[in-house]
Amino acid sequence: FAVSGFLRVAIGFDIGLSTKCVVIPKEMDMCQKIGYSEMRLPNLMGHTSMAEVILRSGTWQRLVHTDCHPHVRTFLCSMFAPICLDTFIHPCRSMCVAVRDSCAPVLACHGHSWPDSLDCDRFPADEDMCLASLAEEYKYLHKVLPKPACQTCPAVEEFFLHKRILEIFCNSNFAVKVKLSRKRTAFGDHEYNIECQVEFITQESLLPYETRSMIQQWLLVNENCTQRMTPTHRPMVYLLVGNIKEGIILVNQVYRWQRRDLQLTLATQKWRYHKCL
Repeated sequence: FAVSGFLRVAIGFDIGLSTKCVVIPKEMDMCQKIGYSEMRLPNLMGHTSMAEVILRSGTWQRLVHTDCHPHVRTFLCSMFAPICLDTFIHPCRSMCVAVRDSCAPVLACHGHSWPDSLDCDRFPADEDMCLASLAEEYKYLHKVLPKPACQTCPAVEEFFLHKRILEIFCNSNFAVKVKLSRKRTAFGDHEYNIECQVEFITQESLLPYETRSMIQQWLLVNENCTQRMTPTHRPMVYLLVGNIKEGIILVNQVYRWQRRDLQLTLATQKWRYHKCL
């Protein structure tokens, strides 16, 4: 995340300056389908041109993809693409704190700290007119899924026997087959295409598509691991095996899945009938 150098002090921006309503450009992916289609310019980050808004907001796109907090898009878009009303509506301090507490560890995993320009003390208290966090209500309305941890990357294993893999399966909650590829974005960095297929799951009530989504988040949070697994632009296939403990997802083993090696295929086939000791 190339965040730190791009952000300016948001609070204190003179809303008495002349502003105009403009359509949120399609290049601002994170602020599409958020409930409104027009934004005020200059925005609450002090950006005066649409080119600058697109460039600066683009650095936050990956953080939004990690789903580090249910309201991360709402919070960031209220700053980068404020709704076109008679007055600017800031996010409440409580929303900032909730998003910061959930998302700052993800930024830290990528080597960045929470920026001073989004210091939560600068936002209005909840009793003022502002966007409030609905985090508590969200917990009751939506299933709260385990979250990926920022962790040391497991070594990629390329030589193994299916019997040993079955032993590891017995001590794991999930094994997900992942196909990774990367491409260069318009901003000059890389983004990853992640295709996941759940090979098996034993973790309580989690559904396969939920596990798939969580592994995608793990790969986005632990982008340094994803980079190591995609040294070229050619698609690579891996099996990620790990555990979910106390609401945290940890990947413990990473296997390179190569066509000529039948051990992983054999292990996943035998798993259906395997009895753990």
